[in-house]
Amino acid sequence: MKSMTRQLLLTFLLLSAGGMFAQDKLAQTGFQFLSVVSDARGAALASTMATTEMHSSALFFNPATMATSEKAFDASFSLNEWIADIRHNNVSLSIAPNGGQYGVFGLSMQVVDYGEILGTVATNTVEQGYLDIGELDAGAFATGLGYAKRLNDRFSVGGQVKYVMQDLGRSVIPASDSTKTTAENDLGVMAFDFGTYYQTGFRSLAIGFAVRNFSQEVSFVRQGFQLPLTFNIGVSMNLFDLTAWDSEQQSVMFAVQANNARSRSEQVSFALEYIYRDLISLRGGYVTEADENDVTFGLGVAAAGITVDYAYTPFGLFDNVQRFSVRFTF
Repeated sequence: MKSMTRQLLLTFLLLSAGGMFAQDKLAQTGFQFLSVVSDARGAALASTMATTEMHSSALFFNPATMATSEKAFDASFSLNEWIADIRHNNVSLSIAPNGGQYGVFGLSMQVVDYGEILGTVATNTVEQGYLDIGELDAGAFATGLGYAKRLNDRFSVGGQVKYVMQDLGRSVIPASDSTKTTAENDLGVMAFDFGTYYQTGFRSLAIGFAVRNFSQEVSFVRQGFQLPLTFNIGVSMNLFDLTAWDSEQQSVMFAVQANNARSRSEQVSFALEYIYRDLISLRGGYVTEADENDVTFGLGVAAAGITVDYAYTPFGLFDNVQRFSVRFTF
């Protein structure tokens, strides 16, 4: 028990120190698509997922919670109709050999389609000062391999190594009034996610820590930046554990999470999820210090190893964002 306490204290201190470091370059990050949540359940809960058991989708939040999956196979597919006609698609897979005795292995993939982007080049040869050069072929993706393991019946660890790439198309750079040069704006880098998950033993109270998008500094042309490094610390509990109500047929999970990201100010998120007989779920979330998307809603339906989730996020001036996920677990 003393060893476990020391591990948790060390993790907390590391995350706190990293969070303070993350503020040094606030808003100076790239590859922001990594900060977009596409999983419908995660989005409906305002990304309050440090302690939420998500099978293979845990790779997008806290890889350590994937260790709780005892199912032999899990696959999740998500579609996110993001703002400005941008589409985010996520896929995750996990296998747990021998009921997770050897840990849980996972694969994740994120694909981004930025839609139609018209390119221009500055020039003094026409009155408007620029020429159209057609559409830019821009996109991004990330693919990762993850592993999670229970160290004992309460404490789990997990991590993921991933390759992240973004292609912003070709730039046409006038060298003079009559000549031009071109530059390819694509860049790839390795990144790492890792986390811990601790079930305290007091009812269903759980604590989770996660670090995402840890990488070296990279640059497009001369501009250097880092990935959107994020630190999350969260707790959750089934509120029915504190009452005399039936907690076998239904549950109400309440979760709260502190979020410290390099790309924005600190946030605190809250989530509630009501589940009836593992068949129907109703969800809601709220996050502080969010300009437009502070409230989220969602629902889920599950039967025979198949789960369909939906999330709805009012996005103010950018209209609404809707996400759909389908999960197969056997």
